[in-house]
Amino acid sequence: MAFSARQSTAPLPLGTLAPPIRAPVTPDQKVSLEEFRGAPLVLVFYPADWSPVCSDELALFNELMPEFERLGAKVVAISCDGVWCHLAFARARNLHMVLASDFHPKGEISRAYHAYREEDGISERALFVIDAEGKIFWSYVSPVAVNPGADGVLDALERLAEQGTAEDDGGPSLSQREESTEQEARP
Repeated sequence: MAFSARQSTAPLPLGTLAPPIRAPVTPDQKVSLEEFRGAPLVLVFYPADWSPVCSDELALFNELMPEFERLGAKVVAISCDGVWCHLAFARARNLHMVLASDFHPKGEISRAYHAYREEDGISERALFVIDAEGKIFWSYVSPVAVNPGADGVLDALERLAEQGTAEDDGGPSLSQREESTEQEARP
């Protein structure tokens, strides 16, 4: 499958409230963003089940599921494939994450996240970390032929965990500490 070389527009700005999601995961079950409120959520948009790069990317995220769980995060992978394709793909690849279908209306969720490749009719290869309040904390859009790995996602989740720990201890949040450091460095 050949995809166009064009990169999508920039992902949604950080701090933006994540657009709602209500997508099928089986023929009779849907998943919604609200189900994950209160904990970090990783959204993995990918072009297509069965493609070599997508298979490798999701295998990596699958392998890292214990690490995501340690950080209190859930993972939802989204493509424009149908639920039957997702079910077969997950079974064949032994995937232990939610695969949500953005099949109908075609690409509606991907478009809302600025992660849709109109000329190819597929999702971009994009990663989002959504915080417990439902805001976009981190995002990355990768070239469609490149596996972005998970380092950026893990770093973002670690920062969220640090921020939560500081706030739980009554200390300043991570962003407050960064502001304080920046102000101290100024002449």
